[in-house]
Formats: sequence, C-alpha cells, structure tokens
Amino acid sequence: MALTAHPVRILAALTGAAALTLALGACGADEPDGGATDLPALTIGLTYVPNVQFAPFYVAAQQGYFTDAGVDVTLRHHGESEDLFGALAGGTEDVVVAGGDEMLQARSQGTPVVSIATLYQTYPVTLIVPEDSEIDSAADLAGHSIGVPGPFGETYFGLLAMLDAAGLSTDDVTIEHVGFTQQSALAEGHVDAVMGYANNDIPQFQATGLAVRGVPIGTDIPLVGIGLGTTDDVLAAEPDALAAVITAVGRAVADIATDPQVAVDAAAEEVPGTVTAEQEAITLATAEETIPLYGELQGPWGTQDDVTWEEMAEFMTRTGLITEPVSASEAHTNDLIGAE
Repeated sequence: MALTAHPVRILAALTGAAALTLALGACGADEPDGGATDLPALTIGLTYVPNVQFAPFYVAAQQGYFTDAGVDVTLRHHGESEDLFGALAGGTEDVVVAGGDEMLQARSQGTPVVSIATLYQTYPVTLIVPEDSEIDSAADLAGHSIGVPGPFGETYFGLLAMLDAAGLSTDDVTIEHVGFTQQSALAEGHVDAVMGYANNDIPQFQATGLAVRGVPIGTDIPLVGIGLGTTDDVLAAEPDALAAVITAVGRAVADIATDPQVAVDAAAEEVPGTVTAEQEAITLATAEETIPLYGELQGPWGTQDDVTWEEMAEFMTRTGLITEPVSASEAHTNDLIGAE
C-alpha cells in the first residue's frame, strides 16, 4: 500500500473479493438542511480490498462523523494493479492512506503529496519468524534469508531500517523477493524470516496453524507509519474539509480504541459475502493488535513528529530510497491537526 507498490497492499482481505468503490459519506447520520451535497466533497483512497485496518474510515462514514465534521466523503478502494498515488496525482482522489515513508519517496519522484496526519504512531512492520527460530533480534539476521514482497513499500523500508540499526547491510543477509506470498514462503522453508505487518500478518499466519512470532524492528526506527496524504493543490484549496476528515477519523479511532468490536462490526459491513466465525476472530485479533499502533491518543489526534520526519528524510536519502533531495518540512504538516 506502494507507495509505489503499496504497503497496505499486504493488508489482505478476509475474502478474495475484488476491490470496489464505497460511497458512504452520509451513512448513519441525519443530513443537515440542504443535504450532504452542500458540504465540500472529498474522495479518500483506501487501496485494495476492504479490511478491518481501514475501520476508522468505515466507522466515520457509517456513524456520520464525516458529515458531523462538515465534509461529504466517498471512500474508494483501489484496483489491484493501480498505483498507490496514481488516483491522487490524477485528481480522482483527494486523500490517500499510505505510509509517511511512501509519501516522502513519492514526493521525491515528482508526486506533490503531503502528509496531513499520522494514523499509526508506531511503525507497523515487524520481522516474522518460526516460533522455534534462532533469530531473536536484528543482530541475529546475519547470514539468514529474509522474504519481502519486493524492493518497495513499508516492509522493505522497515527491513533496511532494521538492518541499519543493527549495524548490518543488505550484503550481510540474503533478501528474497517473494511477492505477496510471505506466509507460504515461510511455511515451506524457502526463507528464514519474512517482513510483514504486526497487526495483520501475524494473526493471519497463526490462524492457519503456522507457529510464528514477531521480532520487533526496533523502537528508534527513523520511519513514519501509515497516515493521510493529500496534494499541495488540495491542501491549499480545501484546508477546512481536510481538517474535518482528520477530526472525523480521530473520533472513529477513539471509538475503536475503547472497543475493538466496533472495528469488527464496521468492517463486516464492507467485506462482501458472509464473514465466518473464524474470519471474525481473525478480524478481532487484527483490530486488537492495531490499537497500540494508534499511540496514546492524548492531545490532538494525528499529530506528526517533526524530528522523525527529518530523520526519515536523511535515512532514506542515505540508503538510496530517495535519489532526489526532498524537504521533510514540505512533505508533512501539522497545520490541520486539531483544527475544527
């Protein structure tokens, strides 16, 4: 979801349903006089198939939080082959859910994307190993093989940061590009470890009977997790509507943090077909593991850390993830946080 080949792409759906467009802007709430069409309208790109990790957006739509905040929102899931930032750059979307690192990389490549809020205050990627693996930390990776979807996205960025923090380089390990088949690659022993999402992939793997555990990539990783991105033009033209989106999503996050079943119920409305009891259990586990990623939820929701953005720009430049200089201060803003 990425970024140039999206990180959130790894957020597998509970069913194999194709991606679809969801127009939910005024669901679940009485429209103000004149109807929601009188409100500024924005389209938010969620990437790929419906998944509980997008629950804050589903809840905000279903409960009328977007309308309450003063914005008419359409939620749009990308097609499987669609570029993460393509619709944003083309004007089909006004906001996209993506990693801060992905946004920074895209901006360096000419896409005028700017992050307006951070959804995951903790970077969501982890190293996944068999339960009986000898790998307990990044320092143990030397000489081992690690599977990633490819040289893109948060799983790859997270691996590079993990190695860097341990004083290792890509020459010290064998990196295998396994596509989005990390689970089978690990289960069949093709690699010693894979990079995945702590909140989504580990519950999915375990549900199939695969005994795995996560090895944290570290607490001082200079990467910014998933957030909300828009373009310079939309930011200049619709600051109030964008601030309303942040307010509404923050309200939904607070609901989910209080009761993760809220996320499960909201996602169930969006996933096509019947959700089995097993799928619901996986969804609940994912929701529960996602809540810590939101952070403490103290103060204005969505606040971005300026220092981490600067450190990320330096790290991504040094490791070649960014080849053209880009200003971290131009790639993110806190100006809309807490604005109502």
